[in-house]
Amino acid sequence: MHLLFSKNLLLDCVKLLPGFLYRFVPKKRSLYKDLYNLLGFAPGNFSLYEVALSHRSSKEKFLESNERLEYLGDAILGAIIGDYLFKKYPYKTEGYLTEMRSKIVNRQQLNDIAIKMGLRKLTIYDKYNSFLKISQIFGNTLEALVGAVYLDKGYNRTKQFVHQRLIVPYIDLEQLENVEMNHKNKLYGWANKHGKTLEFDLLEEQMDNGRRIFTVGAVVDGELICSGKAFNKKDASQIAAQQAIELLGLGEK
Repeated sequence: MHLLFSKNLLLDCVKLLPGFLYRFVPKKRSLYKDLYNLLGFAPGNFSLYEVALSHRSSKEKFLESNERLEYLGDAILGAIIGDYLFKKYPYKTEGYLTEMRSKIVNRQQLNDIAIKMGLRKLTIYDKYNSFLKISQIFGNTLEALVGAVYLDKGYNRTKQFVHQRLIVPYIDLEQLENVEMNHKNKLYGWANKHGKTLEFDLLEEQMDNGRRIFTVGAVVDGELICSGKAFNKKDASQIAAQQAIELLGLGEK
């Protein structure tokens, strides 16, 4: 009991350290350096960023899951992107601005950006789970990171971080204008044009850490073309449709 109390007390004391002191803690030094390079500034509340990087599948059970920070970061990121587009396109309609914001903050886009930023390496998750390696949890980590920056540094610093570290290096607005968001609609359009039957079938449903994982297949004329996995059927079918579009060479059309 005494040993457990001492261990918990030590962990609580470490969490209270000012952010810059973590560079002197051997086990934290490497993560502190990586975060500094990623953020462009020194973390203040270091434990916030540890939580932001922690997926619910993490074996390090003393860390809180990043889901609450992901929720907050999603809202803050949406507001910052909305403000950016509103000021950049003063004469565009509400519909255009809404569509462009959706293209920027959609799960696949954020996941791709997160991986390019190096968050696949920094995210704390069950690396033995092969599905998680190809899922969109890294985009979720990015949203959680935005939430952590907001709580640690405030809105203006978060806005600066999003602009300098996300928008400028990774978002091409002209290219995004031509991106098809609804892959299923595009695939259905192709199928109708060529007289083919297209269906999306649920192939498998399984549990992972208390959450359902759905596998949905894109079936053309009774033949399974490809499949997609996600935590809901809608995302799984969109992933399957996107892969089918790539396999059929429809991406540039």
